[in-house]
Amino acid sequence: MAPTLVLVRHAQALHNVNYNYTLMDPVLSELGVSQCDDLSKSLLAKIPHELDVGLIVVSPMRRTIQTALLAFAPLIEKGVPIVADARWQENSAARCDTGSPLATLMTEFPQVDFSQVDPVWPDKTTAAGAAYAYNRAAILTRGQSALRDLAARPEKAIIVVSHSSFLRQGLSGRWFMNADYRIFDFEERTGGGESDEEVFILLKQWESTLAKGGLGWSKEEVVPIGHELPEGMAR
Repeated sequence: MAPTLVLVRHAQALHNVNYNYTLMDPVLSELGVSQCDDLSKSLLAKIPHELDVGLIVVSPMRRTIQTALLAFAPLIEKGVPIVADARWQENSAARCDTGSPLATLMTEFPQVDFSQVDPVWPDKTTAAGAAYAYNRAAILTRGQSALRDLAARPEKAIIVVSHSSFLRQGLSGRWFMNADYRIFDFEERTGGGESDEEVFILLKQWESTLAKGGLGWSKEEVVPIGHELPEGMAR
């Protein structure tokens, strides 16, 4: 049986404050740190009663890692592993959406397991980093790859801390405001074919987070997966 998936957007970071997208891999703002407390109280109240979380996955960026470490410290202290995965990074190649070198992150966040991060990190603009390019084909492909791997894991519930555009355009069609979350089950796989790559995984959201998210901070609007992503083929 596939695990339940808790998708979380990072709390407010410095580039969200004044829309300064020139900041490289920005950290959380003061408000963002405060939002992590709200996130923690809301989600931890469901554990273990509604959710039995056995793994935390993070985009390898400062704001997502900080959000996870602050909001889910009690789980990490109890031994729930926290693993970084490049597939959960944000869509664009703007400076604010481009990660820091792994050596830097490993020094700053020794609690996180970075061993599974794609060695091309943080490249998303050259041929080597084409899997992370800012185009529809690449984003939908890595979204499906990330979901496929989690669907096959043995944990009962997994928390993923990622980014708004990737969560909305690449995976769910749902809006996520800073620090808000939505809970999903793996509903079905459509498509068919001989290889897993030909199967498209869908998510079914829990009724409790369906409208405005778990914290009630997000928009209710639903968009098609892939909405407004630039066309282009992954190289």
